[in-house]
Amino acid sequence: MDVIGRYRLQSKIGAGAFATVWRGYDDDLDVDVAVKVLADNWASRADVRERFLSEARLMRRIASDRVVRVFDLGQLPDGRPYFVMDFVDGGSLAEVLSHGPLEPADALWWGADLARAVAALHDEGVVHRDITPANLLLRPSSGLESGGGTHRIVLADLGLAKRAAEASGLTQAVGTPSYMAPEQGRGDGGFDERADVYAVGAVTYALMTGRPPFVASSITDVLARDPDSNPPSLRPLLHDSIGEIDEILARTLAFRVGDRWNRADTLADRLEAEAYRLEQEAPLLAAQRTIFNDVDQVPTTVAQSPTQRRARRRWLYTSLPLLFLLAGTGAWYFVGR
Repeated sequence: MDVIGRYRLQSKIGAGAFATVWRGYDDDLDVDVAVKVLADNWASRADVRERFLSEARLMRRIASDRVVRVFDLGQLPDGRPYFVMDFVDGGSLAEVLSHGPLEPADALWWGADLARAVAALHDEGVVHRDITPANLLLRPSSGLESGGGTHRIVLADLGLAKRAAEASGLTQAVGTPSYMAPEQGRGDGGFDERADVYAVGAVTYALMTGRPPFVASSITDVLARDPDSNPPSLRPLLHDSIGEIDEILARTLAFRVGDRWNRADTLADRLEAEAYRLEQEAPLLAAQRTIFNDVDQVPTTVAQSPTQRRARRRWLYTSLPLLFLLAGTGAWYFVGR
């Protein structure tokens, strides 16, 4: 399969149980695109086909640059539907996480940015239901937004997303267990936007530690959690700089819905405040440490974290006077002789 519609396929981006996503090129518009095609083994299932098309329609209706936008829809000769999206070229948060946990301040900045993206989705009246690092894409930014990072998080894969008004009536347990709110696992329809707030907390915790707060391989594991349990404390990682981070994440990841933050943007405010505090407290050399285990394996633009960029600027500003002094001393020595 080299061509779909007017789009030339270049490489496979990813494949799941229900669909495959290709990187393609639109010669008419002279832009890269992403083409999502329903898997052939599901083509005859009317319910799966309708869910696939519903995802495309929903993504098209959402008027936010924090959600991947759909701009074309079609059908292959064999009858399988496909839809065409903007190509987001910064990779995914899963790729970032594959290189190990981030510096704590960077993890909190990313968590806050994710919360802002989720808040934008909720403003459109939509609950995502499957927020995981693999479904979070990175788009280059101007660097002027909160946190000063080189990339912004964009939400993708809305295959499980629903209008908030419809979510309370859903009775099927869906999602990724380690990032799934407990009420989703019950499958009784009793969940709302706070299920996404939980997932934001789970992703943020994973960015800080390299693993989700409650590792679960099945919905049974999700439901078996002690309702009074909190995620493992981050004090061993942050020591005296823990601040309010444990409390914020414990509330975000509360088993009971009523104990969580009501809004994603409220969570974003708290995470941003803690990220800023950590940056102010962190020694300069610690802030300059690389956020990846092996930076040679990742794009340079992704490796430029908010903390690193600010650390480089602070190093430059503090080093310039010393450099000028050394240069002046050297000139005086040689001229004097």
